[in-house]
Amino acid sequence: MGGTDVTDGWDWRRPAANNPVPPQPPVAGGLPTGGGYGGPTNGGVPAGGHATGTASPWWSDALADPWRDPAAPTAVVLPAVPVRGTEPEPVADPDAPRRPVLRQMLLIVVVAALLAGTLGGALGYVFAVRGGAGGTVLGAQPQEAPVAAQRKPDSLAGVAARVLPSVVTVRVGGAAGTSEGSGFIASADGHVITNDHVIAGGNGRATVIFNDGSSAPATLVGQDPESDIAVIKVARTGLRPVEFGDSDALAVGDPVLAIGSPLSLANTVTAGIVSALDRTMRAGEPGGPVRYYAAIQTDAAVNHGNSGGPLVDGAGRVVGVNSTIKSLVSDGQEAGNIGLAFAIPINQAKRITQDIIGTGKARRTVIGAEVPGPGAAPSATGGVRLVAVEPSGPAAGAGLRAGDVVLRLAGRPLSEPTDLIALVRKFAPGSVVTVEYRRGSSLETASVTLAADAK
Repeated sequence: MGGTDVTDGWDWRRPAANNPVPPQPPVAGGLPTGGGYGGPTNGGVPAGGHATGTASPWWSDALADPWRDPAAPTAVVLPAVPVRGTEPEPVADPDAPRRPVLRQMLLIVVVAALLAGTLGGALGYVFAVRGGAGGTVLGAQPQEAPVAAQRKPDSLAGVAARVLPSVVTVRVGGAAGTSEGSGFIASADGHVITNDHVIAGGNGRATVIFNDGSSAPATLVGQDPESDIAVIKVARTGLRPVEFGDSDALAVGDPVLAIGSPLSLANTVTAGIVSALDRTMRAGEPGGPVRYYAAIQTDAAVNHGNSGGPLVDGAGRVVGVNSTIKSLVSDGQEAGNIGLAFAIPINQAKRITQDIIGTGKARRTVIGAEVPGPGAAPSATGGVRLVAVEPSGPAAGAGLRAGDVVLRLAGRPLSEPTDLIALVRKFAPGSVVTVEYRRGSSLETASVTLAADAK
């Protein structure tokens, strides 16, 4: 091929002829047995001979490379090839991060989800309970309830809880519509006490609505318009009657509760005190019976619908029957509470109730004397002048005469005729009371045994 011979280098000859080097073609396969490739041993192959045994996979005749830079170092260093079977056993670094397997990754995800759900639920509960937003916590840490909030049996809440199951709403239908008031259970066999003016105008039948919302029909047992007491009865067993107190043992300032259905608001409880005792009352509708009683005055809120409900003391005992209120409105207008309410003393109401249940009617207590009418002018010197005295009545039997001025009855001062009538009717027939009176210029005292009027 022209004047130039081309060679791949394996049969190239060094120009220097002093030490001819036989051609040493590379031998495929095998590994070197010498100390390295290149170098004086020529890859472990004896100089001047071909490789025997295991040959190098590399071309070991690097020094005879015609493309080699003559000025380059004669040593050719190649990376060592590991000998098969002599590699060290791999050792894992315990501190090196490991790649998590699928199961571990799933476990981490599940645990994270559970923790997130629990934390979210807890936070949601805290915010819902405390009503907070943005991390704001309302109120102080809960502590033991104060004594006033522990609702002991003698607290107002304890008394109300004990009495409420015995208080009822009384609803009566009549020609003029439906009348509604209150009442309370007086006996376990179904007797209920209420006001006469609650059932007046009805047809003798009523509906009783109990504290739990249930109802039952009631029939009229009897009524006494002059004392404003009526008794009805329901056919139901297992009733819980009230506990009666002693109205004569009350003192001004004693705490009381009024319970009933004012303005159709059933199970209403209001609190107050005893404002006065023996507040003589003359009440009644035009054309109707005139009612006299020495009432318990209270500032507990009482409104229309409370009539017939109980007035209870601090021990939960009934001491009065709520009956009337004082108001500043004109005639024909709807009256409301102004802190002046009046209850019939329970000693008087209980006695009348027993008369009604036993005989169907109540006895009226009298002194056997007449007093001036409602329009008469009061005495300038105080007291109540007797207009007439029945010859065989209690007053005549004690020595009183017409013209005498009664100053006190059982220690209570009198100033108007209403006072004498109301105080006499407070006592039961047969009671002995002390009467202080003036005859002319002398002061006298007499003991009068009151009697029942045959009516």
